[in-house]
Amino acid sequence: MAKRNRKNRFMTSRASQRRSRSSMRSAVVMLIVVAAIFVGARYLLAQNRHGEGHQEYGELTYVKSAPGLSEEIINYKGMTVSFNPDLHIPNWVAWELTAEEAAGTESRADKFYNDPEVKGCPYPEDYRNSGYDRGHMAPAGDMKWDKRAMEETFCLTNILPQDGSLNRGTWKNIEEKCRARAARDSAVIIVCGPVLTEAPREYIGNSRVAVPQRLFKVILSPWAETPQAIGFLMDNGPVKGGMQAVAVTVDEIEALTGHDFFSALPDSLENALESKVNFTRWSRLK
Repeated sequence: MAKRNRKNRFMTSRASQRRSRSSMRSAVVMLIVVAAIFVGARYLLAQNRHGEGHQEYGELTYVKSAPGLSEEIINYKGMTVSFNPDLHIPNWVAWELTAEEAAGTESRADKFYNDPEVKGCPYPEDYRNSGYDRGHMAPAGDMKWDKRAMEETFCLTNILPQDGSLNRGTWKNIEEKCRARAARDSAVIIVCGPVLTEAPREYIGNSRVAVPQRLFKVILSPWAETPQAIGFLMDNGPVKGGMQAVAVTVDEIEALTGHDFFSALPDSLENALESKVNFTRWSRLK
């Protein structure tokens, strides 16, 4: 009987040891899983350059392109391009600019280049002696927060033929105002491009790059104390009256281009923001 009890105690002890080792292994596995989740979360946060607080509306840079447009979506570090391989220009370019990014100090890149992996991407020579600027859609000045993001704005998927008086005039003024608004409003969402519901003015270069008659830009400040949105519709040439003269509602731009902007917003907010334009309030920074 004593022998049997000793054996039972021995077996119970062995079982207890096995349970202890099993529990320890489970604990180790759980620690590994938790560590993996933690590392993964840290990585994702590091990749999310826009940081916390700008996610409640989902992906506001998403644009639903007009039906029937030829397009290839290209995701760069600082912007998304809908490129039209038939016209050799972007359908639209969208990006978010935060206050922190607007204060970037990266030196300006200055080399336009063809991307051989993108069908229909033109060449710098297509613009040579054309009479048009290589007009940035996402400007280099919005990407001073990162060298690669800056350089990618010079890819010709982000460029279209732009009249110099527009590119260096009202278009530039709106870009500068957008950076000021980003600093004031925490961040802005910007989408711009050509109006492709109208026939091109002409074609340039061996690639036959389309020259648009008009261009648009829409800007949303979703995280401002008072959210607001505005659109601009400009002839591809001199702008009389400056920014205020070409300010329109986002609804007008959508109706003209066939694109759908800012659909991640709640419908009531989207409708309210896109149906009104208040240039005085948008341009005022105090």
